[in-house]
Amino acid sequence: MNIIRKYAFARAGLLGNPSDGYNGKTISFSVCNFHAEVVLYEWDSVEILMTKEDRTQFSSVRELTEDVRFHGYYGGIRLVKATIKCFVNYCDAKKIKLHEKKFTIRYSSNIHRQVGLAGSSAIIVATLRCLMDFYHVEIPLRVQPSLVLSVEKDELGISAGLQDRVIQCYEGLVFMDFSEEKVEIIDGLKCYHYEKLDPKLHPPLYISFHENLGEPTEVFHNDILNRFNQGERSLVKAMERFASYAQEGLKLLLKGDHSRLAEVINANFDLRRSIFKLPEWQLEMIETSRKVGVSAKFAGSGGAIVGTIQNEQMFKKLSEEMATIGSITIRPSILPNY
Repeated sequence: MNIIRKYAFARAGLLGNPSDGYNGKTISFSVCNFHAEVVLYEWDSVEILMTKEDRTQFSSVRELTEDVRFHGYYGGIRLVKATIKCFVNYCDAKKIKLHEKKFTIRYSSNIHRQVGLAGSSAIIVATLRCLMDFYHVEIPLRVQPSLVLSVEKDELGISAGLQDRVIQCYEGLVFMDFSEEKVEIIDGLKCYHYEKLDPKLHPPLYISFHENLGEPTEVFHNDILNRFNQGERSLVKAMERFASYAQEGLKLLLKGDHSRLAEVINANFDLRRSIFKLPEWQLEMIETSRKVGVSAKFAGSGGAIVGTIQNEQMFKKLSEEMATIGSITIRPSILPNY
């Protein structure tokens, strides 16, 4: 039996987020410490296997409530189903003939949910990779992030930007420019400018996240989208400023100016704090980390933070301090170990 096994990794936004959904610019990197895995093999019917995140049986209403709090009302099956549908639609539109073989598919993930590390899109990216392999279909790399985003936005109605999908498709360290002058329509999808960077350019980094606190990304993005679409001036200007941080960050990485990079990372969060109302526990994470002397900003929509450190002694001190507020701190692995 030919078993197809594909992965997609968690990610962290280093600079520029959340401007990616608003014609901004970002720099992101892979967090290969955590991944989604999708396994596909030929079968006599098309079957999606349930996992622990797709539970329908509970020992009590309390257990059900806790499950919903951590995993939402849906597990990953809807993501897999929507990806298959969008993949078939893409192939039909391109007049790509698919063979008639059937398959069983299942997913698993150790990416912590609802902390802004892009767990949902990782399942979609890994599923898409399996489908491309099984059907021997090549989708241009530049198109893949936009196709993944269409699964979430168009098929499932999830508000999101392209950043997560770009870094999960490209992997490593990537600068992204989503400005309108960079847009190109390929296969009916909007594609932008993505520049892979040498992962060695980044300074020592850390990521810290809560195990028991989080927030679905759509809660944050839906609010921004409504305000942005209404033309709220402060928000429009903020998105332009976020984008400028990513542009400056690119220059700083290339120059090796890690001191100024830390300042820009802090400024990215300070701007976010000035225009959005943030939960106290998220503010506490930032404030606790900065007391140690490291830079800090949100890695995504909230729940995980990212920043630079100067040395291992500082990382040890940071880990100890963050543990006092219930956060786990890690050194991210940026390159996949295939």
